[in-house]
Amino acid sequence: MAITLNHTIVPCFDKVESAKFYSRVFGFEYVGAFSHFIVVRVNDTLSLDFDNKEQFLSIHYAFKVSEQEFDEIFARLQLEQIPYGSGPGNADDMTINHNYGGRGVYFRDPNGHLLEMLTVDYVIPPQ
Repeated sequence: MAITLNHTIVPCFDKVESAKFYSRVFGFEYVGAFSHFIVVRVNDTLSLDFDNKEQFLSIHYAFKVSEQEFDEIFARLQLEQIPYGSGPGNADDMTINHNYGGRGVYFRDPNGHLLEMLTVDYVIPPQ
């Protein structure tokens, strides 16, 4: 059996609003309360568990999507006027990248986490 990531905790200031943001922008399934978390299902094997925290560091989350999903999510970013950019240091230059023959974009969630959407995997050179 392949090892898969089952869930990860996303620290945030408002777990309900944060979960709704991810559901709205990415189209993820909003599951709701589980224990003290608010859960969003990304796919069959992964959920994001949002948890209120007073302080936390910004985290980077990257999501590989199909070309059609990219178009749909990108349209929602534009509709909501969410600043986006071509790289982690340019997350608000209002351009996308075409790395490795695909498309990619970076943007921030309401908590300052850096989100990435890409259509093609990075090419990591063999060691």
